[in-house]
Amino acid sequence: MKIGAPKEVLGGEARVAMTPDSALQLQKLGYECFIETGAGLAAGFSDERYKTAGVTVLDSANALWGEVDIIAKVRPPVDAEVKLLTKGKTLISFFYPAQNTELLEAAKATGSNVIAMDMVPRISRAQKMDALSSMANIAGYRAVIEAGNNFGRFFTGQVTAAGKVPPAKVLIVGAGVAGLAAIGTATSLGAITYAFDVRPEVAEQIESMGAEFVYLDFEEKAQDGAATGGYAAPSSPEFREKQLEKFRELAPEMDIVITTALIPGRDAPKLWLKDMVEAMKPGSVVVDLAAERGGNCDLTVPDQKVVSDNGVTIVGYTDFPSRMASQSSTLYSTNIRHMMADLTPGKDGQVVHNMEDDVIRGATVAFEGEITFPPPPPKVKAIAAQKPKEKAKELTPEERKAQEIAAFKAQTKTQVLLLGIGTLLLLLAGYYAPASFMSHFVVFMLSCFVGFQVIWNVSHSLHTPLMAVTNAVSGIIILGAVAQIGSTSWIIAILAALSVLISTINIVGGFLVTRRMLAMFQKS
Repeated sequence: MKIGAPKEVLGGEARVAMTPDSALQLQKLGYECFIETGAGLAAGFSDERYKTAGVTVLDSANALWGEVDIIAKVRPPVDAEVKLLTKGKTLISFFYPAQNTELLEAAKATGSNVIAMDMVPRISRAQKMDALSSMANIAGYRAVIEAGNNFGRFFTGQVTAAGKVPPAKVLIVGAGVAGLAAIGTATSLGAITYAFDVRPEVAEQIESMGAEFVYLDFEEKAQDGAATGGYAAPSSPEFREKQLEKFRELAPEMDIVITTALIPGRDAPKLWLKDMVEAMKPGSVVVDLAAERGGNCDLTVPDQKVVSDNGVTIVGYTDFPSRMASQSSTLYSTNIRHMMADLTPGKDGQVVHNMEDDVIRGATVAFEGEITFPPPPPKVKAIAAQKPKEKAKELTPEERKAQEIAAFKAQTKTQVLLLGIGTLLLLLAGYYAPASFMSHFVVFMLSCFVGFQVIWNVSHSLHTPLMAVTNAVSGIIILGAVAQIGSTSWIIAILAALSVLISTINIVGGFLVTRRMLAMFQKS
């Protein structure tokens, strides 16, 4: 069978559903690959590269749609493209069937099969086909870059000769794939990052990435992540009011707010209201990743960047992945290639549209002249994240002081016990051991104390280059071993000789390693 990717007709869309690398993999599955001329140019893939990969380049979209059996696209088809579908053909693209009922009816009338990449169920086996997550990951990263482009200061704090620069404070609303990507990017740039999500089970993920989870003092029955397919579910009106109250409290402190909240099949919830924007400092930035679905911010204008009356920039771009077209095309085409691998169990270039398969059934929205959306719940549920451990109760100053006193008393008792045992052992040793034992023992204890202090007080950041030199302190052992090597006891002489040998290896090896490591920092 033949598979092809046309040039995207939506203005400003730079992605392409097939790259030269993905075409090579599709050919291994037994497919002939086709591409419309110029389809990959905006993403950095020339027609020559496709030809080198064995892809046939066609002159027009009509020629491609008429030639191939399977059409791979990024954006949902427009009316003119739907008219090119015929019975027996398969369309694979983003489709958003809940929001595009008329488009779904038109596709049904053609008798073609439609696989919506946005409907791939979020189960473990389907992660490799999860195009929404692939694009959300890029969008989250790019949102921080766009915020930085519109923000007039550093993300990280700096102390310079000209003065001190405080770090930026960033709030991420929604900790899905896009939110986590934004958290990782903002923290890596040095910003103080806060994050909020209606699912308390993601708090541990947020904190593990270096951000602070924004807790609400509100008890609400937690949603089952498995039952909702890993997505956030709508919240109660009471929870929403408490949530907005918290955002109003945070708004004056935040320099950058990135909203990512979406609920499948619904318009984006309004979470960052006009009064919150008005409470923000001039020069602050709001990046709304939900702009295509109406936006999380009251002032968001899709596909535009606007500045509020108080100087806050609201970015409502809907093409964040397209702004990194090469990376996005690579990931999206890989998602489609994995989908094709599931559709081609025989690796013979023949599609087997198995409607009993959870992934294929879940993603199929039209099949043989029938609308198959919405799909039934998958037989295998998504793996819900574990609920976080309950957050420790904040202690009052009096409770903290009492706790410290109790810990001090317990530590004192332990120390007194150990000192008592040590004193008893010393008395017994002084009574039964030879007269010279105590003098040797005192020297041994002083050596242990001095050695511990010398090594322990070396900064941890210096351990790597200087630990070998610091370990040379252990060369004192050589002095004691040399003094004992002439002992009349053969056991003491052997032990002394071994001590000299091992300590010498330690010292010489330590200096060699140190010199080698220091040489790495020297200019040639």
